[in-house]
Amino acid sequence: MHNLSRRKLLAASAAAAGTLAAPGYLRAQSQTVELSVQYSIPVLFKDLIEKLVAGFNSANPSIRVSLRAPELGYEEIMQRNLRDAITNTLPDVAFHGLNRQRTLDERQIPVDLRPFMAGDPETPSLGFSDALLSLGRVGAKQTGVGFALSTPILYYNAELLRAAGGNPERLPESWDELLRLAAAIHNPGRSHTGMFFDWTITGNWSWQGLVFSHGGSMLNAEETRVAFNEEPGMRAIRLMRRMLDDGRMPDIQPATMFQDFLAGRMGIAMQSTAQLGRFNREIGGRFGLVCGRYPLSAPTARLPSGGNVAMMFTKDAAKQRAAWQFIKYCCGPIGATEMVRATGYVPATTVPATREDMLAGFYRDNPNHMIAIRQLDVLTGWYAFPGQNALRITDVINDHLQTVVNKSREPEAAMASMAQAVQGLLPRRAG
Repeated sequence: MHNLSRRKLLAASAAAAGTLAAPGYLRAQSQTVELSVQYSIPVLFKDLIEKLVAGFNSANPSIRVSLRAPELGYEEIMQRNLRDAITNTLPDVAFHGLNRQRTLDERQIPVDLRPFMAGDPETPSLGFSDALLSLGRVGAKQTGVGFALSTPILYYNAELLRAAGGNPERLPESWDELLRLAAAIHNPGRSHTGMFFDWTITGNWSWQGLVFSHGGSMLNAEETRVAFNEEPGMRAIRLMRRMLDDGRMPDIQPATMFQDFLAGRMGIAMQSTAQLGRFNREIGGRFGLVCGRYPLSAPTARLPSGGNVAMMFTKDAAKQRAAWQFIKYCCGPIGATEMVRATGYVPATTVPATREDMLAGFYRDNPNHMIAIRQLDVLTGWYAFPGQNALRITDVINDHLQTVVNKSREPEAAMASMAQAVQGLLPRRAG
């Protein structure tokens, strides 16, 4: 895993700081190159992806991008594309969760993007820092380029916060402070809920956030043994129970959380920065929205980077050249500018934040979007479990965490069962 430093992330290359090179075009083709593209999470990405495809098709008349029907989430597109690999019906380009690159690469599905980047004279002007590109690597292979990156943050209803004695200018820095504030906000008589921590986010992302922010890890360095059941993980799973007992968190579905928070009935929600654009649009001016950093509970605390990468699957040479043009359009400064304005994600290019005609003014005018930028110094990879059971492990962890949230098991018992089950699903290593 690669921790990212603010210095690396904010330092654009001299080429990137200058005038952005005009979009490149393919050499003349005898006929139009047809590209199929697939993505997921349409609630966040449908309008954005369709806008980018329309812009790309207009600027690149020798390429025609068509979209496959989107899948609901990262697990669903993974399952779909694994089936497609068997039937030889893979899309030419697909947007996959960062934590699923390993599983795809183990099946030799993605094409290494390093040769395309190295052979393209425009690459230095795109602002792809090595630190950000590292999130799209499996070993030495550039399996993807970051399209939309996220971190976990806290969303606060400023009005409910003030009414409970909180200060939007001084948000909680620890879970103890946050749980006390949530309990103060909680008021069943007025249908006010104090907090919700969305532990169900795809790929065990929230669970990793809790463990990593307490200084722990998923497996040991050799990836032969479960490590999330060590002391940092124990503190994390006990905190989940405290959210219910001390913070009065209800056992509800995320859809209910969104309804309650957007309606002004919930005080605090832990969610991805990916949802910020949606929160802004649906809250409008009904109440003040303030975003805060995720509490860090250890000197070695880290946070998992969420989001997705653009990956090339096609093995056809002409389609590969066209696919690279589409990937760099979406992930480069042009696509990144549209992506940030439409969502709460962080781009994988450093250029837009330095350009007044792109995002420099946007970030000044929208301080909530800066929270994710300020957490980049503790960002690390979204862990991918090894082996053929990676997707199953995700489900097993979710099932055991549910027993903590519904209080059918105590945290210690749930952890013991969860660790044993995951250990049995890890690949057996010689020696």
